[in-house]
Amino acid sequence: MARIHLFEFEDQQWLPEFIRNYMTDFLQFLSNKTAMYKGIVPVIEKALQESQTNQIIDLASGGGGGLIWLNNELRKNNPDLKILLTDYYPNIPAFEHTQKQADNFDFIKTSVDAKNVPENLNGLRTQFLSLHHFKPKDAQKILQNAIDSNNSIAIFEGQERSVPSIVAMILSPISVLLTTPFIRPFKIGRIIFTYLIPIVPLLVLWDGVVSSLRTYSVDEMNELISKLNNKESFNWEVGKVKSGPAKILYLVGTRKAA
Repeated sequence: MARIHLFEFEDQQWLPEFIRNYMTDFLQFLSNKTAMYKGIVPVIEKALQESQTNQIIDLASGGGGGLIWLNNELRKNNPDLKILLTDYYPNIPAFEHTQKQADNFDFIKTSVDAKNVPENLNGLRTQFLSLHHFKPKDAQKILQNAIDSNNSIAIFEGQERSVPSIVAMILSPISVLLTTPFIRPFKIGRIIFTYLIPIVPLLVLWDGVVSSLRTYSVDEMNELISKLNNKESFNWEVGKVKSGPAKILYLVGTRKAA
């Protein structure tokens, strides 16, 4: 199945911020409640160790992804871990909610471009469920910026370009309807635009299917790496790991020791 880069509503500047936030809040809730990232804990721990850092700079954080659950797991072996949330369209209420869950979370209120991260933000860069938002040239810029700034990077995608993944996305509105009352912080608008005016489940359905169609395969991730300048200065690992009922695609680049 060829990669198709259709548009996602979440990427559109004209989409009202509160609707985008409701969508990313849903993804965060699902990620944290299903422990979908259990299989990648060793991958992140290895990347932190090889990078000799205890700080994660999370790019394109959305609503915080599954980082609340992941943070609890990672701190078992890395109690000094710090996580900084950033996004091009920062979901401040979600960031504030995440920050309340643990004392090692912080966030940046202003827009941060994953293709051009501020030089003062150093650590292991991570991306969860977001690489597919970028066309190949922009995805390469993300990786190249990590190399140029000498910051390791770990990217994870929780969907694939496959029929089972697409079917799961088609069923996603059911999950939206079932979970919305439990998502925090509580917003009356979330209830209105989920049940009375079902914009959120419809947009989640579209964006979910498109996400699967946009997702880079292992071979395509390797091709992105092959086009980078000075790629030899990093150790690269691309693969797929089973995590609960799903499979997580990952791309990790860690800087080599001097």
